[in-house]
Amino acid sequence: MATKKKTTTPRKKSGTRAPAARKKTAGKAATGKKAGPGKAPARKKTAGRAPLKKKARLPAAPQQQTGPAENPKAQALARRMGQLLLDKKALDVVILDVRGMTSYADYIVIASGESDRQVSAMAEHVQVQLKQGAEAERPLGTEGVETGQWVLLDYGEVVAHLFLADLRAHYDLEGLWADAAREKVS
Repeated sequence: MATKKKTTTPRKKSGTRAPAARKKTAGKAATGKKAGPGKAPARKKTAGRAPLKKKARLPAAPQQQTGPAENPKAQALARRMGQLLLDKKALDVVILDVRGMTSYADYIVIASGESDRQVSAMAEHVQVQLKQGAEAERPLGTEGVETGQWVLLDYGEVVAHLFLADLRAHYDLEGLWADAAREKVS
């Protein structure tokens, strides 16, 4: 492939440049005024913007859906998890509706326990009970069951965080999701 080399003309050292050639137009310009001899027609100043064109406005279509799509299966799973946690005496069980706020889950279940053994027992109880029955649910992942300080149960559309009471206050997930709708499970 051959490339052409750009050639430049040397400038005069005196610092003056030759005036650029202008087109001479005769007759009426776009503004309706006659151009004078040797002058370009006057242009309408638009302050750096193109003139706006008026568009016909159509009536606004009514909004069909105001929020994120309902997910009754995930909501039922979150409520079932809440009840299973209460079976093991979990404290302050809350379901947060985070649909449309996050991509990884629709509901977050948060609960507290008074000891690390209780937190681990709550997690194991939820796992065992959800594996049984017609709607057998298996977690996509679990973390912290061995230590019992902060247990995470990931069931896809529903994620459960089980804390020791002190750690729950420290991490304050409810404060992080302050905009989410809440449902207290009792």
